[in-house]
Amino acid sequence: MRKNFGAKTLIYPQPVFIVASYGEDGTPDAMNAAWGGVAGDNQIFLCLSPSHKTTENILSRKAFTVSMADAAHVVECDYVGVVSANKVPDKLTKCGFHTTKSEFVDAPVIDELPLTLECRLISYDPETHHLFGKIVNVCADESVLDESGKVCAAKLRPITVDTVSHDYLVLGEKVGNAFKDGFTIK
Repeated sequence: MRKNFGAKTLIYPQPVFIVASYGEDGTPDAMNAAWGGVAGDNQIFLCLSPSHKTTENILSRKAFTVSMADAAHVVECDYVGVVSANKVPDKLTKCGFHTTKSEFVDAPVIDELPLTLECRLISYDPETHHLFGKIVNVCADESVLDESGKVCAAKLRPITVDTVSHDYLVLGEKVGNAFKDGFTIK
């Protein structure tokens, strides 16, 4: 038997993105955003309200980075989501994050987070809060690469948010082979 919950956003996994940008004065800023995903081969979609300092920065600079929050930095990643840069402009410093300027866009890369998408703004709709960015580069720390040089989810240990229980959960356990295991039925 099934239970109906109505129209809710119960999607698993719900990624935890850390969106970083530069303010007008060059101060790095970041926020925790769990509403987003891929929007094609080289695009990312985020739902960001206009009231966020990060949204203002992205609209001004036309660039941003998106890092996957990971299990090693749960506290810091949650902090940048519960504290507003409108009130605490140096929140990245306060939580211990360090940044390096992206080689590809006018936005910071958070050094401690090992996987980052470097993006240029495509569009933003202030009514729907829909933001689209073009991914121009992905950089990963060598610590999260496997022996063949590819990103390894088990080493990255990205987190997801459970929007029902408000828990962060870690991803990375392999349970099958994509686009291969189904052939056993065929």
